[in-house]
Amino acid sequence: MIKRIKIILIIVLLLAAYTPQTGFAEKSENLSIQSEAAILIDGESGQVLYEKNREKKMYPASITKILTGIIAIEQGNLEDKVIISEEARNADGTRVYLEEGEEVPLKKLVQGLLMNSGNDAGVAIAEHLAGSVENFTQVMNAFAEEKAGVKNSNFTNPHGLYDDDHYVTAEDMAKITKYAMKNETFKEIVGTKELDWKGEEWETTIINHNRLLWRYDDATGVKTGWVSKSGHTLVGSAERDGMELIAVILKANNAEHAYTEAGKLFDYGFENYETSSIPAGKTYKTNGEEYELPEPLAYTKENNSEITEQVTRKGYLLIESDDEILTTGKLDVVQASNGEPVKTEENDSEENSSWKDAIFQWFASLFSSK
Repeated sequence: MIKRIKIILIIVLLLAAYTPQTGFAEKSENLSIQSEAAILIDGESGQVLYEKNREKKMYPASITKILTGIIAIEQGNLEDKVIISEEARNADGTRVYLEEGEEVPLKKLVQGLLMNSGNDAGVAIAEHLAGSVENFTQVMNAFAEEKAGVKNSNFTNPHGLYDDDHYVTAEDMAKITKYAMKNETFKEIVGTKELDWKGEEWETTIINHNRLLWRYDDATGVKTGWVSKSGHTLVGSAERDGMELIAVILKANNAEHAYTEAGKLFDYGFENYETSSIPAGKTYKTNGEEYELPEPLAYTKENNSEITEQVTRKGYLLIESDDEILTTGKLDVVQASNGEPVKTEENDSEENSSWKDAIFQWFASLFSSK
């Protein structure tokens, strides 16, 4: 009885301490980042390769526009003509100099928003999609939670101008960006260096504010920000040899530090890790049952390290390396132990708690024969 209690306590402690997809952050102790908060994730697997204060609530400034942009692309018709209101025309801060009454294609507004950080474009997008800025912020918060899994951030405007209740965490911004970069239109816009802009009030060539696109050879995006309360913020993305990384820098001392530290994180990730994937349809047999992986499962591992694949008694696939769980995936049962084929149904509650169930079953299996 005492032994069983000890085992249970160990499992409880491990479940409490374990955060899914934390990855290898503890292996980067010698990587010095001076910004107040930062994170580096694999853009495919979502695994965390480095983190500093990733759950600390911070002011994001214009990296807010990443969320506004992907909402506009996914929920709007980019060919729509948007009529610019007086409120949009008079937005504070950085602008693309929209004229009241001007008709501008939604896609052009998204380009001005993401490339030139136009606060006026952000207000125009919000009003067009939701009727008002206030209504749009409700859309932002719901979208961030439902689509990207954001839990610890709150948005009160579409552009990132300071508001005490407008805050993010580095982890949440990485999740939002990971989601957004799956969209090819978004990815194309944030990766564009220059764009001819012809408006009623302003005609110019827009130069993307994100100078990481020039400073880091493999950079693909995404957005910079600054207000006095937030300091310099940066979300960057880069790709090399099929591997995508996303770095978030919050409250850097200046823009130079933000770019330098993002580059440092990218170098660290590319030099030490690689992304792999188990294809959908791969089957596993254990305890007389046959399982199938319903969709591809990506994971990130250290260079030259070996991985093992283990199926728990509850049908979860554990991807491990050096006794560390890299990620987990729910398997479908295709044949039961009695030889009968099984028709599986989706179970959202099981999916949401899959990593906890998987770890519990893994530990339980270690002691089931004792």
